[in-house]
Amino acid sequence: MTSRTPPHHTNSTSQNGSDVARSSPDVLTQLRRDWRRRGRAAESRLALTAFAARHPALDLARLDDLGDVVDALDLHGGRSVLERAALVTALLEDARDPLVHRALLQTLLPGLVSVCRQLRFGAGAVSDTGETLTTAVAMLSELLSEWAGQSRTYAAPDLLSALRGRLRRWLLKEKRERGLVAPLERLDRAAPVASTLDARLATFRGGDHERIARLAYRRVIGDESLADLARDDHSSPRSLRAELQHFAVHCLL
Repeated sequence: MTSRTPPHHTNSTSQNGSDVARSSPDVLTQLRRDWRRRGRAAESRLALTAFAARHPALDLARLDDLGDVVDALDLHGGRSVLERAALVTALLEDARDPLVHRALLQTLLPGLVSVCRQLRFGAGAVSDTGETLTTAVAMLSELLSEWAGQSRTYAAPDLLSALRGRLRRWLLKEKRERGLVAPLERLDRAAPVASTLDARLATFRGGDHERIARLAYRRVIGDESLADLARDDHSSPRSLRAELQHFAVHCLL
């Protein structure tokens, strides 16, 4: 097996998010605020207790909640590269737990921003480059659901590499189809096999969030443009993007 050193991990969006703030601060701000609340809640303390019991070798006795776990994964959290890599591996193994899933997503946000930067935030493929960041968050969350339970020594780089591939393919399709393919034709080419995100969106049928769930389905799975959705919804692209971001953070993650 080829030897490689696991990369550093950090949970701070500040070091990687400065130029993102100009393009789309809303989703990062919402995720930070959401995690400040959820990461310190009583449920997070209970989730850490169960997580620590399943992974006694990780030395989590001094941590109080999953918020502390994410802090420990910061570059300046006091843990070695190998210790942080082992912790991320364990998080992915337990990512079927919604709070562990959320903790891992928060941990990987700086890497997600770096992936978006490598792809120039979709410049030339989407009209609003901030939309690339929101789509990347949804894709990464879906990847965590698909890979939950797997044991990967290099979980973080593997996940971010898979995210980059999916996001790049989405951007290439956006660039190819932008303004050339009618919305219904795009929707007809949506993946025939229901994905994890597809199934999750289906749970909102008949409920208070059915409208925004249908729009999220058309955007992420049907590959329809934000402009097309806003026109059909009789709303502005800016307000609809904000609403989709809020829905993703508070209902899907």
